[in-house]
Amino acid sequence: MELINEESASELLQAQTHVWNHIFNFMNSMTLKCAVQLGIPDVIHKHGKPMTLSELVSSLPIHPSKTQYVHRLMRILVHSVLTEPHDCLSTWLQNDELTAFGVAHGRTIWEYAGQDPRLGNLFDEAMPSDNILTSKLVVSKCKGIFEGVNSLVDVGGGSGAMAKGIAEAFPHVDCTVFDLPRVVSDLQGSKNFKYVGGDMFEGVPPADVILLKVNSCRFLVLISSSYAYITLINKKRINAAHNMLMRVI
Repeated sequence: MELINEESASELLQAQTHVWNHIFNFMNSMTLKCAVQLGIPDVIHKHGKPMTLSELVSSLPIHPSKTQYVHRLMRILVHSVLTEPHDCLSTWLQNDELTAFGVAHGRTIWEYAGQDPRLGNLFDEAMPSDNILTSKLVVSKCKGIFEGVNSLVDVGGGSGAMAKGIAEAFPHVDCTVFDLPRVVSDLQGSKNFKYVGGDMFEGVPPADVILLKVNSCRFLVLISSSYAYITLINKKRINAAHNMLMRVI
């Protein structure tokens, strides 16, 4: 990481973003397919004039638990931005299944990866692939975030590249990488850096800051001292829990 200066890291991150855009370009056609299957073009045409998102949602066969996701679908259509789950988007929007992946495979991606060693290893290697670049930018651009912070937990931190970069740049911060036992069981920490195995859906170790990666983007979620331990008993309420974390900032 020391060999990558700030300017190079920024350029590489932009290049990586360009690559990611190409990788997920299939979402354009899959989203259009979903819109047609849901009858969105017909609903808008029959309305005869511009309609609000709430009006559109009320006219679609959307399951009540999925109404909040329609704006994401429309955003992709407006701005044109694992293929099988996306092929099931319209079905997913009409039932109470938590994810499109669950519709396609009958289980969560975590359960699927846990039962398929090849996919699990590929997933574990891919997730932290951008951490060396992003950690360099985080420690140089976000120094103010770590003022007064004594502890940090990187949830789903994998091999720990991000947390390790933070631990080296800020020696006063005790950094913990929290991931599934199969991911961290053979990894060794040092000084103010350690690994802890567990399930984020059951609980997250206490810390001043939780570092959470969502959809390939990392969010620093500051948690007050009153949230000494976060318990997520019901996996189907993870979205509500995530929204709760966002409000704690």
